Amino acid sequence: MNVTARPLDIAIIILYLLGTAGVGVWFARRNKTTEEYFLGGRSFPGWVIGLSMLGTSISSVTFLAFPAAAYTLDWRQLISNLTLPLVAVLAIVVFIPFFRRGKTTSAFEYLGDRFGPGVRLYGALSFILLQLIRLAKVLFLVSIPITLLTGVDIRLVIVFVGIFISLYTIAGGIEAVIWTDVVQTFVLWGGGIICFVTVAWQLPGGVGQIFEVGVQHGKFDVGSMGFNLNERTFWTVALLGIVSWLTMYSSDQNVVQRYLAAKSLKEARKATTIYSIIAVPTWAFFFFLGTAVFVFYSVHPDEAVTGLEADAIFPYFILTQVPVGITGLVIAGVLAAAMSSLDSSINAISTIVTVDLMKPYLAKGRDDRFYLRGARLVAVVASVLMILGAIVFSSIEKESMNDLSWIVASVFGGCLLGLFMAGFFTTRIDNRSAAIGLAVAIGLNFYLGVSAAGWLPENMTVPIHSYWTGILVNLAFLILAGVVAMFRGRNQKDLSGLTVWTLDRETR
Repeated sequence: MNVTARPLDIAIIILYLLGTAGVGVWFARRNKTTEEYFLGGRSFPGWVIGLSMLGTSISSVTFLAFPAAAYTLDWRQLISNLTLPLVAVLAIVVFIPFFRRGKTTSAFEYLGDRFGPGVRLYGALSFILLQLIRLAKVLFLVSIPITLLTGVDIRLVIVFVGIFISLYTIAGGIEAVIWTDVVQTFVLWGGGIICFVTVAWQLPGGVGQIFEVGVQHGKFDVGSMGFNLNERTFWTVALLGIVSWLTMYSSDQNVVQRYLAAKSLKEARKATTIYSIIAVPTWAFFFFLGTAVFVFYSVHPDEAVTGLEADAIFPYFILTQVPVGITGLVIAGVLAAAMSSLDSSINAISTIVTVDLMKPYLAKGRDDRFYLRGARLVAVVASVLMILGAIVFSSIEKESMNDLSWIVASVFGGCLLGLFMAGFFTTRIDNRSAAIGLAVAIGLNFYLGVSAAGWLPENMTVPIHSYWTGILVNLAFLILAGVVAMFRGRNQKDLSGLTVWTLDRETR
């Protein structure tokens, strides 16, 4: 696909990037302690945190992959996101009070208090590895349209974009991350709206034609209403969505860190409510945008589109149909989506390494200035690994990348939900029970992951779809830990403030 670079578009993108960099420089002067660097002094209002949560959860995947999914198939992949408000209620009532019960900074401090240092270490290392994989994948994806626009080798684009995002994140800390997330949320929506208007304007039947043609081709379908564990039916995807959002709201440092950065429990709950209200329409809009682009090319066929992969069709539309200058704004929207996700993950990794690894194990008893310098150094290392990972992803087959990243994510992230649920909702499961259940569940997780990847002989392969690996592993952990706890007798540990049954009423 050949697209001529247009100086005005490139100039607009550069101006946007420079403005974002200025935010990082501005907030860098205010970060004198780790409390300010990680949590901004716990002073943010709810509306800011809510928009930041939206900016963190959306990424170049939202801007590019969601339209691609709607273009090639239908809306069934949206169903998992529609379950978000159901889980948000549980987060507002239960999860947020747990994490705000003291001066915690990391989600995994809770696991340490509840189950001991070994489980805390597992959670922290799992999160770090998963986030590094996510960083590399998102950076690789966002580099694709920039490469198409400029003609620059994708590896150079990866290095440039990666360094830029790293600089303002490392300098400005969580304040730079949160405020740029707010701005980038509006830029993302602006870019999407521009693309939608471009489609509707060029269709003879306008917006109505999108619905008419889309219905004719089944583009608004949400999957079969049956319950088939090996297919993405409506109920199957909905169940997977509930599990996914439970994991995010209960154990994702990107979200927990925002609970803690709010200036009060009330504001943290307000933030989660705002996020839950605006997130679903955002995702639905980008699916609708993918359907709109499908209708556009149905009405205005383009031979070049037939040879493109699904993820490249929407970038091609942007670069060939959106007017000069405005294209730069839309590409800025793609960048905004990626940056709001990448900067959050870099800062979260820095937080976890400092709080969960350096302070208790690697560098105990140092002053706060040492940990602040260490946090920035960790962010630098995470950024380098992000860039290297994205370059690796750009040079190997996408199927191999997806298989590898899925296996690693399955093995190292499979038990986090079970651990937090056991901690929140049970009093019987103690440290030893959790450790035994975790060890067996990790083994099961590895086996199921390798089996799903097709790396085992057929007679050793479990006939189960990869969708269910995480659910089965978490269930196995909960069942095994519960059985072991029954034989161990009553939990002797003081659980005050650590379960729903022992949480102080004043913190609710």
